[in-house]
Amino acid sequence: MPRMNGSILVGLAIAGTVGALAYPVFYSYPHRNDTATAAAVTGETVNTQWGPLTPSDRDLIVRVRLAGLWELPAGQQAMEKSASAAVREAAQHLIVGHTDLDKRVRSISQQLGVPIPNQPNELQQGWLDEMTAAEGTDYDKVWANLLRTAHGKILPDVATVRNTTRNTLVRQLASDTNQTVLDHITVLEKTGQVDFEEIAQSAAGPSASPTGPPPPSPGVVPPVAPAVEPTSGVQGSSKPSPTTPGVVNTNRPEAPDPNAVTTQTP
Repeated sequence: MPRMNGSILVGLAIAGTVGALAYPVFYSYPHRNDTATAAAVTGETVNTQWGPLTPSDRDLIVRVRLAGLWELPAGQQAMEKSASAAVREAAQHLIVGHTDLDKRVRSISQQLGVPIPNQPNELQQGWLDEMTAAEGTDYDKVWANLLRTAHGKILPDVATVRNTTRNTLVRQLASDTNQTVLDHITVLEKTGQVDFEEIAQSAAGPSASPTGPPPPSPGVVPPVAPAVEPTSGVQGSSKPSPTTPGVVNTNRPEAPDPNAVTTQTP
């Protein structure tokens, strides 16, 4: 009997040792992606009451603001310089769309504590200057192609953020921006001035994306950015309907007032 008890104890010891060695293997397998997942959501990501706010989320906020800072003036300029009814219709869409998006992005900037620019970046100002220098029939072509190219470049980036963001405010902004970008692409193409061959060849060129804003600072709320608005009394009247072929529905509830939003610091 003592010999049997000794064998049992040895067996139990061996089994315990094997189990101890095997446990990390069996435990780690279903959790093998935990480290990678954690690494993907830390770093520059900050938590807000609306969900995690990533660098790509903040980048979209800045890019939507930048788009309005140059595309709304571009729309206003076309209303004043172009004799084409189709170009003027596209210009109205730019004015209406970016007046709306700008109000939304300024509200989200306040809520999430993300500072946004008040001037177009250097590349965008160059596009505006190029439009300003164009005259006559060349103007419509330069105007339409610069804007169509810019919209085409940002479209996949908006879709990526819409797909991956875990922040509810950014997700809604991406949805609203996607609708507006599709509407603008559609109406710009209706001008008949878009050079699709050139757009395809320049698809890999530079974009207007900034390097990305820094994470919000705890307790720091950026100042309310001034609105991007027409300066010459130009009024846009376009209201695309989903029932009309060739247009995209952009009708949305009124955007909140950026001066009256509830802020949340990380």
